[in-house]
Amino acid sequence: MSRSIAYNSSPLLASPTPVWRSKLIVAATALAFVGLAGRAVYIQVIENDFFQRQGEVRFARTLALPSNRGRILDRNGVVLASSIPVPSIWAIPEDVDRDPVNLKKLAKLLGMSPVALNKKLQDEDKTFVWLKRQIDESVGKEIEALKIKGIYQRKEYKRQYPEGEAVAHVVGFTNVEDRGQEGMELTFNTDLGGRNGSRRVIKDRMGRVVEAVGEQIAPVDGRDLQLSIDSKVQFFAYQTLKEAVLLHKAKAGSVVVLDVLTGEVLALANYPSYVPDKRQNLSGEQLRNRALTDTFEPGSTMKPFIIGLAMDTGRVSPQTGIQTAPGRMSIGNATISDSHPHSMLTVAEVIQKSSNVGTVKIAMQMPAREMWEMYSRVGFGQKPQVPFPGVVSGRLRPYKAWRPIEQATMSYGYGLSVSLMQLAHAYTVFGREGDLVPLSMLKVSQPRAGQPVFKGKVARDVRNMLHLVTGPGGTAPKAQTMGYSVGGKTGTAHKVEGRGYASKRYRGVFAGLAPIDAPRIAVAVMIDEPTNGKYFGGDTAAPVFSTTVQQTLRVLGVAPDMTVVPQVVTELVEESF
Repeated sequence: MSRSIAYNSSPLLASPTPVWRSKLIVAATALAFVGLAGRAVYIQVIENDFFQRQGEVRFARTLALPSNRGRILDRNGVVLASSIPVPSIWAIPEDVDRDPVNLKKLAKLLGMSPVALNKKLQDEDKTFVWLKRQIDESVGKEIEALKIKGIYQRKEYKRQYPEGEAVAHVVGFTNVEDRGQEGMELTFNTDLGGRNGSRRVIKDRMGRVVEAVGEQIAPVDGRDLQLSIDSKVQFFAYQTLKEAVLLHKAKAGSVVVLDVLTGEVLALANYPSYVPDKRQNLSGEQLRNRALTDTFEPGSTMKPFIIGLAMDTGRVSPQTGIQTAPGRMSIGNATISDSHPHSMLTVAEVIQKSSNVGTVKIAMQMPAREMWEMYSRVGFGQKPQVPFPGVVSGRLRPYKAWRPIEQATMSYGYGLSVSLMQLAHAYTVFGREGDLVPLSMLKVSQPRAGQPVFKGKVARDVRNMLHLVTGPGGTAPKAQTMGYSVGGKTGTAHKVEGRGYASKRYRGVFAGLAPIDAPRIAVAVMIDEPTNGKYFGGDTAAPVFSTTVQQTLRVLGVAPDMTVVPQVVTELVEESF
């Protein structure tokens, strides 16, 4: 028998409940569900894109799939620049185990002080910071062996330059992001760099990939670039130049070697230089590609062009006599002098003896316009058409502004300025049949046609005069090369200082061709501010020309055109008993 419970006996149950309270509770509950439903609609429908993006920012990542940068090769396929995969070290600062012993070991491996490492780990971004990029593979393995929590590695590409400082000013270098910064690396950055790929992934807070989402875009590797440079010629030219700069205690020097047949740049070297993949504490002096960016007054190296123009227009011949006595002449208030006085000289001897007076007398027979047009045709006052950053045009003022004294001084290389590349390029006119071949920094397979400047016979006649310069009685016997006939012209110019010229600061220059009867190469050398007692171009630049020509022609397989006479030097030594 069930017991009877008196519910009415509870005072709480016995008290009457207002109807409005129950309705309020039900309404509040219903309103809460409506609010939740509305919020769900807002998040999933109305603002779905925003919240999707926020979620992706926190967990989804687009990983770059780096393309492999193209190699830079010399004309024979020798690697001048290439990329290799190396580790880069990064950290999640808030997760790093701060054990001082391990952090000290890590700092040592990264080549930084513990203080510098701690500063990086205290970065404002608590989820990512680079510690050191592009380290050696062996160092990466040692860091991995430490097993420090919060320290991770990522593979990146590092640029290597096997030929080092010898080819630095040609190849240039890239930054840590593998983008070209100087030289051919900068000029052809788009072609070399290729196109990076990508893939979308979801990562956890430790930076680990959980799953891949979306479509993967494959990277497109960069194209290889083959230069006209011959690495052997480049090395020999650089070493010879370096030795000359150090021997003469000069400020700097440059050398350019061109293929006369194709216009290819076989070598372009400067000293001082730098190692492209080790650029700590670099200065502007080391980075400057002087052969292309520096201009100078070329001095007597301009005389062959004036003589060539005079012969081309029929005003003189190689045998025409020019009276140069007493070794000086006046134009207005200015006096032009020869370094050594001569009397009657033929036009050929004017070049051989480098007579300023003889050159000026020939130049003043011609209108200024003819000189200006000829200088322009050989490329002076215009940027060399080579794909290279920082190329300069030099200075060639309009002929209408020339005064008589300016026309006179321009005939022997004062009052205009050129780069060493322009000078070497201009001399190819004499190595060919009087035409100017286009320049190329990339490999060319076939000889190319040039722009006419002089008649072919004039070019050959000037070539013979240049040969006299390097022979007995000439100004550059030190330019002679064993086994090969050569020709060229010296230039020794005072450096500009303020509004005038420095009395004891010079540039020694030599430009020439070899072999002289059938030229294959044109070489120009400049030694800046030699201070060891000798400063004439025949003493400072000509020996560099000689060695560079000999090594280059051997590398190119050009047969000697002169009989090599063995020379045995004996020395009598007195002995005392």
